[in-house]
Amino acid sequence: MASKDYYELLGLQKGASEDEIKKAFRKLAIKYHPDKNKGNEEAESKFKEINEAYQVLSDPEKKSNYDQFGTADFNGGGFGGSGGFGGFDMGGFGDIFDMFTGGGSSRRRNGPVRGNDLEYTLTLTFEEAVFGVEKEISLNRSENCEHCNGSGAEEGSNPKTCPTCQGAGQVRVQRQTPLGSFVSTSTCDRCGGTGSIIEHPCTHCRGKGTVRKNRKIKVNVPAGVDTGNVMPLRGQGEHGLKGGSAGDLYVRINVAPSKIFTRKGNDIYIDTHISMAKAALGTEITVNTVEGNVKYTIPEGTQSGTLFRLKGKGVARVNSSGKGDQYVKVIVDIPKSLTQKQKDALCGFMEACGEEIEENSYHTKKTFFSKKK
Repeated sequence: MASKDYYELLGLQKGASEDEIKKAFRKLAIKYHPDKNKGNEEAESKFKEINEAYQVLSDPEKKSNYDQFGTADFNGGGFGGSGGFGGFDMGGFGDIFDMFTGGGSSRRRNGPVRGNDLEYTLTLTFEEAVFGVEKEISLNRSENCEHCNGSGAEEGSNPKTCPTCQGAGQVRVQRQTPLGSFVSTSTCDRCGGTGSIIEHPCTHCRGKGTVRKNRKIKVNVPAGVDTGNVMPLRGQGEHGLKGGSAGDLYVRINVAPSKIFTRKGNDIYIDTHISMAKAALGTEITVNTVEGNVKYTIPEGTQSGTLFRLKGKGVARVNSSGKGDQYVKVIVDIPKSLTQKQKDALCGFMEACGEEIEENSYHTKKTFFSKKK
């Protein structure tokens, strides 16, 4: 190892700080740990190398000598002890080994456990989303058993502390490996990590402490919600265990499209059709809005595709004041077929405008001028 670069083994540059060395070692220790790479001799060898590098670079005196002289053989005998890990302090890296042994999760099982969150998709009509509505939804969720108050034990009895792990929910296991002796934690097999034993399970929940129930919940949907909005209902999820808090219910909104209106954010759009004569002369139209019909004056000379704005006739802003607007798109209809009377009238309009009247397949020009004579 004296010829190897300890910094390179840890993926560092010479002169790396103590914190950088520790972080690099943790990352590599997780990757090459023997418990994660059982039977992989290459990984075991790599783990031994990075450990040796860490033992040097984490010790200020050894690191100083290594940086100055480029050697790790300060005492003529490596790191001492059988197995090559005599000076390796495992205690400072318990969180690394918990990742492989399950120790971290088993510790949490013994305390209060928060209930799971739930999600529900609520479909609304266009009008319900615009104005707001109160809805009643039905869902199945896990709740504390009323018969045993969530303890899982039959009435008159109580859970007992697990004699194997003494209520810790985990046990310590010592292993001998080619790299030395390792002490790790694992979930207690007897209590499953709960830290307690139920000798007389509740007949209603069979010792689980929870039961499945169907609940009806009222949801007050505010005005202005739209597809994709999510409403959190705190504490309406599944109940927790061992005194843990209940989870939350997330109501995801889905809004059915309207047959009349198109919504974009808080604004509403609608098309209205008028004749070309009304577009030219101007007219008063009746416009549908979400709050009812209103009158609107279309000015003369309006072109097809023109947008008119009805301020404040859109959708309310959720949890805020004000509303969006409604936009009316005017579409001028051009007739696909005309009577002779209508053709003559248009020819008269063109003549008044000084436009040349071209003869077409209907002999409009001939007919028009023959009538004039």
